[in-house]
Amino acid sequence: MSRLRLLSCALVATSLCAALCSPTAVAGHSQTTYFEAPALLLSPVTRPATIATLQRLGVRALRVELSWRAVAPRARSVHRPSFQTTDPAAYDWAPYDPLIEEAHKLGWTVLLTVTSPVPRWAQANPHKGSFLFRPDARQFEHFMTAVGRHYREEVSLFSIWNEPNHHEFLEPQFNANGTPASPAVYRSLYQAGYNGLVAAGIGRPAVLIGETAPEGETRPLRGSRSNVAPLMFLRGVLCLNSRYRPARSCGRLSTSGWGVHPYANGVGPFYVPRDPESVTIGSLSRITHALDRAAQAGALPGHLPVYITEFGVASKPSRYVGVPVSEQAEWDAIAERVAYSNPRVASFSQYLLRDDPVRRRSVGFQTGLEYVNGRAKPLLAAFPIPLTVTRSAGGYRLWGLIRPAGEATSLTIEARRSTASRFTTLSTVHTNAAGYWTLRSNVSARQWRVRWVSPQGKAYVGPPIRAW
Repeated sequence: MSRLRLLSCALVATSLCAALCSPTAVAGHSQTTYFEAPALLLSPVTRPATIATLQRLGVRALRVELSWRAVAPRARSVHRPSFQTTDPAAYDWAPYDPLIEEAHKLGWTVLLTVTSPVPRWAQANPHKGSFLFRPDARQFEHFMTAVGRHYREEVSLFSIWNEPNHHEFLEPQFNANGTPASPAVYRSLYQAGYNGLVAAGIGRPAVLIGETAPEGETRPLRGSRSNVAPLMFLRGVLCLNSRYRPARSCGRLSTSGWGVHPYANGVGPFYVPRDPESVTIGSLSRITHALDRAAQAGALPGHLPVYITEFGVASKPSRYVGVPVSEQAEWDAIAERVAYSNPRVASFSQYLLRDDPVRRRSVGFQTGLEYVNGRAKPLLAAFPIPLTVTRSAGGYRLWGLIRPAGEATSLTIEARRSTASRFTTLSTVHTNAAGYWTLRSNVSARQWRVRWVSPQGKAYVGPPIRAW
């Protein structure tokens, strides 16, 4: 994750219809939803209750970020200690093993993102204090061999680096002459990491590339820690020029998908940035178009899937980009449907169960389903049974998912008519085998909600949702 981006733009009605009224919006596919709650899940004190909460929410997949520095021996030394760098026994996996082992026992999918900070001795200049500066690709290859040997039975999908186009996770982002530096650094790390997994005995490892932050610059900003714009970063990693033609001979990279973090906080899920190099949830077609052009140039496999591996909608009390908690629940569901309507998107994600604290000098993330004190937001009730309502052809189109079901089931749609004070039953709907459902309705109403009872008798009631 990175600091929340400050974006400003009005919602455009035509963008809404383009995103939610397309013929593919009710396609019969499904997408994995990765959940990430690092502080609560990695702590032995809060892990059991957090796992139980995620089970009630219908979570079946986790994203875990593994820090190289956190497990490496003598990570703060400028001199690499003498040890077998490919041997898993040389590392301290204790911060991560209990969580990954528990997820494996539950049958959950685990996406393991191996990332910075790095050991000081693994930097090009160990005397720099950032733990991010030009990590040594050869040392990283050895480390990924150890990672693969240790987790090969428990991890379904690996990823190389978190937001490598962001200065908080990889340095430098730009060279002294103003050209991007991080793409070449990252390419060498990705190739090394992939080769390390192969050396661990994983024949064709499932590995994601990218995991890019949603925005950045095409040239460094004066007096600022700049980030590289995601599509410029993509082209640099793949050795392509601005027209997606080979700038030099680099060869095709093997990968299972491109990861994105398409935040658009504060302006809603339909936001399309003016900068064509940025990628938000409302502009996912940019990344699929870029990947297709890269495949045509021979830089990537064709028709590469897109994985949304980190996402959330910030609510108040975030000082800068927070929205009312009722809008957070609505916008998060809309974003999930926008992702679902794109057949190239293989996963959605939720970052945080509980909000970060709001501190004077730190923005943090208020994207959780709960406030920092554990009190529920409307999103806690909405997340297991997301619902969107879209005005369409004089009526309404409803879309949703029963996340905890895991199979075909039935649910009740309730509506509060325009002049009514109470919710009444509108319809009973049957889902497909993955739990998704749609409904067309001509009944005018102010709000809608979902009611579902699990086979075990637990009742789920979503918050009131408006039409968009």
